[in-house]
Amino acid sequence: MAVEASAMGAKTDVAVVGAGAVGCYYGALLARAGHRVTMVGRAPHVDAMRRAGLLLQRAGGTETVAVAASVELAAVRGAGLVLFCVKATDTDATARALAPHLAPGAVVVSLQNGVENAGLIAARVTQTVIPAVVYVATEMAGPGHVLHHGRGDLVIGPLEAAAAQVPALAATLRAVADVFIAAQVPVRIDAEVMTALWTKLLINCAYNAISALAQAPYGRVAALPEIRALQQALVQEVVAVAAAAGVRLALPAMLQAVAAIAPAMPGQRSSTAQDLARGRRSEIDHLNGFIARRGQALGVPTPINQTLHALVKLVEAGFDAPGRAEAVGDRAGT
Repeated sequence: MAVEASAMGAKTDVAVVGAGAVGCYYGALLARAGHRVTMVGRAPHVDAMRRAGLLLQRAGGTETVAVAASVELAAVRGAGLVLFCVKATDTDATARALAPHLAPGAVVVSLQNGVENAGLIAARVTQTVIPAVVYVATEMAGPGHVLHHGRGDLVIGPLEAAAAQVPALAATLRAVADVFIAAQVPVRIDAEVMTALWTKLLINCAYNAISALAQAPYGRVAALPEIRALQQALVQEVVAVAAAAGVRLALPAMLQAVAAIAPAMPGQRSSTAQDLARGRRSEIDHLNGFIARRGQALGVPTPINQTLHALVKLVEAGFDAPGRAEAVGDRAGT
């Protein structure tokens, strides 16, 4: 069910499910633009935001943004726009728990890594689900404190390219884009957003595990010729798997896209690196692990992706299991 374009405007109720670095960044910008924003996340962040607001730190300075905050998914009730930002490992369980609390005309935007999330959410809810490609470098510098390193643009579109021609969905996409653009978030609507998600997945596969295993920023990762050669071979694997899955990614363009990341964000460590540094499970199963699984199913060899996936899983296996992750249940993860 698509929300009417008029239902979103200068004062939209927004809920951020999984208020980690990405969710807090975009939620903060929407709150600054005058929207009523509720952050749903883990207790330390929620407590900090309730006590002192959300601290947003960018190159231009640091400011405190007033938001509501809760650990309960029920806090999304009444929201017209829901930003779905939980880790890919929690997508299905969170979507299932979220469904009873969503307003009938709500729009859910998946701001997540990987190519499967929007489809998983759509299988659990009746509301419109919009996949988004997120190009932003952020991290949580502490409870209730989001640090922005660079970029912040989005690409949104339909789950299926042909649906972009449906007037109601086209109006919904335009309304969502307008809300973000008014909050100074650059947004592009693309009927081929799923291809863009595959491109983002490829870039994540090329950087995330390597940055995590070395605990190194992108600039240092790409400075080593041996790593650049490894990334190029990995890109070839992902392009081959995508082709077997019916998604065309041009190899020269993909190599160029990967090469452009390190100069643009030399000081950024991957989200996987941040997770491992904190002793938390990462999304590696939905990055290199996804490529390895799809490659096996489609008969495409992926030895580099398999190796990086296995090495990150080895690091995760050393974590203390009881402290690894908070159960989703009726709460949201990050």
